[in-house]
Amino acid sequence: MENMCNICPRRCNVDRSVKTGFCGQKNVLRVARAAAHFWEEPCISGAGGSGTVFFSGCNLRCVFCQNSQISSGGFGKDISVKKLKEIYERLIDFGVDNINLVTPTHFTDLIIESLDEELPVPVIWNSGGYDSVETIKKLEGKIDVYMPDLKYMNSETARKYSSAPDYPETAVSAITEMFNQVGKSRFDSDGMLKKGVLIRHLILPGNVENTLDVIDWVSGNFNSGDVLFSLMRQYTPPAFDTGFKELSRRVTDAEYERCEDYMYLAGIEDGFVQDISSAESEYTPPFNLEGVE
Repeated sequence: MENMCNICPRRCNVDRSVKTGFCGQKNVLRVARAAAHFWEEPCISGAGGSGTVFFSGCNLRCVFCQNSQISSGGFGKDISVKKLKEIYERLIDFGVDNINLVTPTHFTDLIIESLDEELPVPVIWNSGGYDSVETIKKLEGKIDVYMPDLKYMNSETARKYSSAPDYPETAVSAITEMFNQVGKSRFDSDGMLKKGVLIRHLILPGNVENTLDVIDWVSGNFNSGDVLFSLMRQYTPPAFDTGFKELSRRVTDAEYERCEDYMYLAGIEDGFVQDISSAESEYTPPFNLEGVE
C-alpha cells in the first residue's frame, strides 16, 4: 500500500501516519537540535561551522549510542516541512558552511520536500550508513556530500551491537551508490568539501579486526582521491550498561596505532585521524531544542 513505509532496509511496512516504525518515529519531522557545530572534520566544519540538524529516531539500535536521548529516547520537537526550510535559512544567515542532516534516513521523503529549492551551501547526508540503494537514488540532485558511517564488515558484530546483521552488505551497496552520484571529492579554495563522499568509521574497543576489514573494503574499492576516510577514536563508554564488557572502556593507544598504521599501509591518505582528546563527552552536543523552538 502507498502509505506503508519501506524507506530504510528494515522495511517495516507500517503506516507511519498512525504508528511508529522501527525508527521510533511517525511520518512527522522531529528535530532535537539545529545549530552551528564546530567538531566535524575540518573540511566540514570550517570557520562558520556546520549547520547541523539532528533528527530524532534512528533505524539502528547501536548499544553504545552517544545520542541515545534522541535516537532511541525520541526526544525532540515535531515540526513542519516549512519550519525545516526556515531552519535552513536561519543557519545559512548565521554563516554556516553547509547544511548537515544528521540521522535523516527515516524522514527521507519529507527532507526531499524541504529541498525543493537549491540551497546556496552544500547539503550533507550524515547517516549511519544503513540506507537502501533505492532511497539514495531518490536523493540524487539534492545531496552534495554524503557522510555515511561504515560501522561493520562483520555480520555477527553488526547483529550484536546494532541489531542489523545485514549491515555490511547494505552499507557498502549504499556507499557505492553515493559515490556513483557525486563522484570524486571536490573542494573550494578554502579547503571546504563541496562534493563527494566522506566515510566515517568509529573504532570500537576490542574490535580492531572489524576496523581492519573496513579499511580493506575502502582501499579495495576506491582509488586515491575518490573518497575521504575518517578513522575515529572518539568512542566514549556510555553511562548506561551496554551489556558488553569490551565496550566499557576507551580505545587504547595500541589499538588505535594498529588501525592507523594499517590504514596508511593500505594506501589511504585522503582523510582524517583523531587524537585521544576526541574521546570526551563534550564532543556530543546538548540536545535541548536549540534552533528548533
